[in-house]
Amino acid sequence: MPYRRLPNTDQARLRALETARLKGKNFSPSQLPFSQKVYLELQAFLPQFQQAIDQYNFSKSKQAQIGRQLSEHFRIARLYVSHYIQVVNFCIQRNEMKPSVRKFYMLDEDEKSIPELGTEQQLIDWGIKVIKGDDARVMAGGSRIYNPSIAMVKVKYEQFIDLYNNHKNLLVTTQKMLDKVAEMRAKADQIILELWNEIEANYHDLPPKSRRLKCSECGIIYFMRRGEKEDQLVD
Repeated sequence: MPYRRLPNTDQARLRALETARLKGKNFSPSQLPFSQKVYLELQAFLPQFQQAIDQYNFSKSKQAQIGRQLSEHFRIARLYVSHYIQVVNFCIQRNEMKPSVRKFYMLDEDEKSIPELGTEQQLIDWGIKVIKGDDARVMAGGSRIYNPSIAMVKVKYEQFIDLYNNHKNLLVTTQKMLDKVAEMRAKADQIILELWNEIEANYHDLPPKSRRLKCSECGIIYFMRRGEKEDQLVD
């Protein structure tokens, strides 16, 4: 025999609740296939559940959008920071600067390699070291470096930081929205279970196949067991 199964996704829950709501809207109170109590509960809960899901989906979509932008700005900012350190090293190789200038950037005086910039946190840390270090170097009498200039490095770095912070905040917001939806799922499942139990009880006098048809029209989902076909089942 076919069996029913409660929705296991939020969209399926919404469909089940909306189907019951529309059915209730088209029936007079005396004709409702479920109680007025659960119908009023459904009417109050459904808009809140829909709004929570919409807010979560919007936040998740915005997070993904900012995440894609962040990835590109991370790549660009890392390029500018690493290139700036390379230029400093080139100046030292050409004897235009002394190796001691590396200390302004929190680098060892004899360190000729570029620090690891493979993660967002590494770029955040080294970016600020390069920017602040260069300001200190110039204030100590050092000459400006160009191609890239520290001003351009700062612009690219700050664009990355803005997106990083925005994305971080969206991660928190999205998680809050997800937690809110998760909390409401139990209530949604409880209302759906009450609805379906009352709907099946309302049509219990009908023959099995006719009963399933009426219940399905109210949103109950039935699944065929392995090897079963609907046209093989009779009332």
